[in-house]
Amino acid sequence: MRNLTFAQDEYYHLFNRGNLKQEIFRDDADRARFLFLILSFQSPKTKFYNVRRFTDTLKRFVQHSVLNKTVHTMHDEIISITQSRIIDLVCFALMPNHFHLLVREKEEGGISKYMQRVLNGYTKYWNTKYAQSGHLFQGPFQAVRVEDDHQLRYLSAYIHRNPHELSEWRGRAWEYPWSSYQDYAQDNRWGELLQLDTVRGQYNDGEDYHKFVETSGAKDERDADEELLIDGDGGNDD
Repeated sequence: MRNLTFAQDEYYHLFNRGNLKQEIFRDDADRARFLFLILSFQSPKTKFYNVRRFTDTLKRFVQHSVLNKTVHTMHDEIISITQSRIIDLVCFALMPNHFHLLVREKEEGGISKYMQRVLNGYTKYWNTKYAQSGHLFQGPFQAVRVEDDHQLRYLSAYIHRNPHELSEWRGRAWEYPWSSYQDYAQDNRWGELLQLDTVRGQYNDGEDYHKFVETSGAKDERDADEELLIDGDGGNDD
């Protein structure tokens, strides 16, 4: 495996899949828990005391597209995350047996700390819920450095078109609730917890971005990063 040293202010595609290609998300509660982790663990100060309250809120929010009043009671926690984060979450997609994240490292060592907390936290949750033990993921998360703005925009399209693989979402990936596509194409559900301006700001509006994604060619053929995900080759975390 290639070693990759993360650098401040650089963007990276992070991904991993279930061990032996097993599903890592069996229901919306699982997806809500992982979503909580990738949103809140941008800050090293986030604690687990409010995890159930936050994940239940996220689950209702995603399912019904209604901002539950509980979110407003978490204003202080959200401010704490945005003021102390070590990475920026740019976009994401949660698929049945794998995930994709696009992030920017803000502090040295930020990505490694972030992913360790996210993956360890989710694995503990999974093993407890399903009475399992051992490894949930197929090894260390994979990472690819984004080299230029063209790759950054294309990668956002690649991530956001992943739900096209799911028969029930084919042709309407922008409506898939467990990715950030609708946050780019419509309204940002997560506010400052999702940093979409770097990519989204290059387009006139959500419709313009949506047209770019759907005509980008991403996911029409097997991309290099998809080969890495399937074959297990690629950049390792350092």
